Amino acid sequence: MYGKAFAPEYQGALTTLSVNSSLTDVLAAGTEQLRAAERAGKPGEAARSGLAVAEAHRRLGRVEDADRAWKASYRAARQASDVAAMAWALWSGGTLARQRGAFRLARRLLQLAADLGERGGDIVVRGYSLAGLAETGRIQGDYEAVGRLHEQLLAEARRRGEARHTVWALEGIAQMHRNTGDYDTAYALFEESAEIAARADDRRGHAWALRGLADVVSVRDGDTERALELLSEAEATCRAMRLSSALAYNHKMRGNVLYRAGRYAEARALYEQALAEFREMSEPRGEALSRLGLAKSLARLGRDHAETAAELAELAGTLERIGLQHARKMVARAYDELGIPDAGAVEARPAEVTR
Repeated sequence: MYGKAFAPEYQGALTTLSVNSSLTDVLAAGTEQLRAAERAGKPGEAARSGLAVAEAHRRLGRVEDADRAWKASYRAARQASDVAAMAWALWSGGTLARQRGAFRLARRLLQLAADLGERGGDIVVRGYSLAGLAETGRIQGDYEAVGRLHEQLLAEARRRGEARHTVWALEGIAQMHRNTGDYDTAYALFEESAEIAARADDRRGHAWALRGLADVVSVRDGDTERALELLSEAEATCRAMRLSSALAYNHKMRGNVLYRAGRYAEARALYEQALAEFREMSEPRGEALSRLGLAKSLARLGRDHAETAAELAELAGTLERIGLQHARKMVARAYDELGIPDAGAVEARPAEVTR
């Protein structure tokens, strides 16, 4: 059995906050407690409160504020000689680095966080940091390297009855199955994660699961309306909790669903919306993937092939610089799909669509 989902990143005086608390509420409460701790000369509490501030900023897409906040949290934790709090701050910084497309930095910070978590006796931050390393590798397309780690973390989460981490692991494994074409397994895993998240009242995890289900329903079944219904349900949660990044990925997925249905003008509008959202929060991976969808939609709407080819070539370079191993294959699929010659094309595989 799984217990009610909780948010271990809300610490110290903020442990009463729910995993479903609005991020604006988390930010307000965290900032208030942080200032109080600083005035009282309590660096340990400042580190814990600052972690919530950093995470609220990150999830709201305010990357510069998040960057300053996690570093301040780390400095306060070090001043307090609180090894576990140092680990949590590094986890936040590593997660932010991954969100910004800085995968090498993300791996370095998350490994440090895992090591400090073990040294400080905090198995939760160690688990979260290892999960972050697994997700970083998965996003880059290195499934062989991180598949076993996902399975290991899933087994540990199930054993401890941690709903939120179980949902995360199931969704990651499901995404890898989806991207390698095993849609039935992907659907079953996304469905299980949605059920666990719903029972545990993990609204964020439930929204991501619905997005995964919508993707599979669209690509496997061609059921556009059902996919759009699932995305609308997930979007309501994203808006209620102010999950800026998740909302942008939801809009990009809606563009994918519409594109597959041949509704290219509608898809273009969604890709443009997602692109603007990703640019506002300085999230290069989402921006590049939205640009790819937009380029394909514009090509379907009559854009000159030479212009499309030039943009696809630029996108290939951008995605490779970000560090996505599968990027060239995604672009190769686009060349082939649109009937545009590409001398450097390589064998394609299903495109990565992940958090």
